[in-house]
Amino acid sequence: MKRKTRMIHGGISEDPATGAVVYPIYQVSTYKQEGVGGHKGYEYSRTGNPTRHALEELIKDLEGGTAGFAFGSGMAAITAVMMLFNSGDHIILTDDVYGGTFRVVTKVLNRMGMEFTFVDTSDLENVKREIKANTKAIYIETPTNPLLKVTDIEAAAVLAKENNLLTIVDNTFSTPYWQNPLELGADIVLHSATKYIGGHSDVVAGLVVVGSEQLARDLHFVQNSTGGVLGPQDSWLLIRGIRTLGIRMEETEANTKAIAAFLQSHPKVKKVYYPGLETHPGHEIAKKQARGFGGMISFDVGTSENADRLLSKVKYFTLAESLGAVESLISVPARMTHASIPAERRRELGITDGLIRISVGIEDVEDLIADLTQALA
Repeated sequence: MKRKTRMIHGGISEDPATGAVVYPIYQVSTYKQEGVGGHKGYEYSRTGNPTRHALEELIKDLEGGTAGFAFGSGMAAITAVMMLFNSGDHIILTDDVYGGTFRVVTKVLNRMGMEFTFVDTSDLENVKREIKANTKAIYIETPTNPLLKVTDIEAAAVLAKENNLLTIVDNTFSTPYWQNPLELGADIVLHSATKYIGGHSDVVAGLVVVGSEQLARDLHFVQNSTGGVLGPQDSWLLIRGIRTLGIRMEETEANTKAIAAFLQSHPKVKKVYYPGLETHPGHEIAKKQARGFGGMISFDVGTSENADRLLSKVKYFTLAESLGAVESLISVPARMTHASIPAERRRELGITDGLIRISVGIEDVEDLIADLTQALA
């Protein structure tokens, strides 16, 4: 199947019991057993729910993995993956990660005795220098949030295998429509499904796909033990969202390319971050490993005052957390999504007070450009 076809017909695309072409919501907590242990595949909905299972099978098919897992949020998914490791284990992470990822590993998981090092993974020499005897994994976000840095997934996976490490990739920005890390050698791929996969700002969820039976057993044990599972109604919403993911990503990408070109030529914009621009440092790698460049742009207008003035003028860009929806969103990472990162660290990374991040939606691109034009003026 081609990718857009798989998004509709992959996984468990209809209800075998009734023939319903949309898989139903099984709003149930427990299941009748004919005898002790004699259930029909489900015994308790924390362990497994038919609607959640349909979603997990679908994301497994889309990412080309061994098993899929659905969690109550992207952070729940990331935390569950981190629970595959033990006290004393060391993990190398992309420096420019989502603020929530930075917060959970530096404020919560570090209490468990785990060690974390942040490096610019777009240069794998940085990763090599940090590998230690207790290093267990390389965690990559690519493109990153919010500076859109690009890491060579295939090269990182080769380096990881040479050192007996796992490769974990946050694929939220690209989605399985544009990029498939498991096909490039990664072991685990995860998504904040709240974003593009849901696509309509109406669900909070996280998805994980693993590339081996052992990882599938280990992660299922963690998911069942800790219980951060996605409910059936939200699972159904994600299945619905995935059905239009391909056409949404194509429309978003077309809009984003036009807006990036506009911003790059605007005299009041100091710098534009978008992998689809040939001037972007990661452009060639992005072109090699992904089929599209996505719908996220960051641009610098110099100062927080300039950023605030722009935010007060836009009409079609909604000031809000999150990204990846049909409506265009705008934010200031330093004071919103990345506020949990210390100011000194933000400055080191280049997340300035004048940096604005936009998630381009599927509105008419002429309206979006006109909106930015008048706001920048």
